Amino acid sequence: MQNPQKPPRALALVGMTGSGKTLCAKYLEERGFFQYRFGSIVVDEVMRRGWQVSPEAERVVREEFRQSEGINAIAKRAMPYLQEALRTHQSVVIDGLYGFGEYKLLHQELGADMVVVAVVSSRWMRYERLASRIERPLTAAEAEVRDYAEIEMLEKGGPIAIADFTLLNDGESAATLAQLDALIDALGFKP
Repeated sequence: MQNPQKPPRALALVGMTGSGKTLCAKYLEERGFFQYRFGSIVVDEVMRRGWQVSPEAERVVREEFRQSEGINAIAKRAMPYLQEALRTHQSVVIDGLYGFGEYKLLHQELGADMVVVAVVSSRWMRYERLASRIERPLTAAEAEVRDYAEIEMLEKGGPIAIADFTLLNDGESAATLAQLDALIDALGFKP
């Protein structure tokens, strides 16, 4: 149960595909934080439709949601899960806040103090990671197409640009996670 003296807090991890958001989110989950991945809403819908999970299928669903429900559709769909988690957890971690509309909605309606952390990495490093990942790998060409679509169609640059803090993830994962530990501890985030 959360401490009634302290308001609930949310840590939103933002960044381009392959930057290391999920690495950070999973690590915080291992530390005991409640973690919610926005992309799971899209993947769940792809699977519900009986489609094979692929970058193209995910793109179609993401764009359909936003066309029919507005640019902040994913945040709207995630809101009940996040608010429920905030009833029982002092802090929640959001993996993959995408667009500026989602950022604004969460600030207005989440009911928690939100800190945004941009996880950034050079494009060549991200593309290398994306090509070698086991789940949903992308070629460099596919990654570039996705980058453009996320920047142009999803307003993904806004939350990255307005982030409260930035973690550089161009080296070893351990170094990035050490930066994350130091930041979480300095901010006083508790699971």
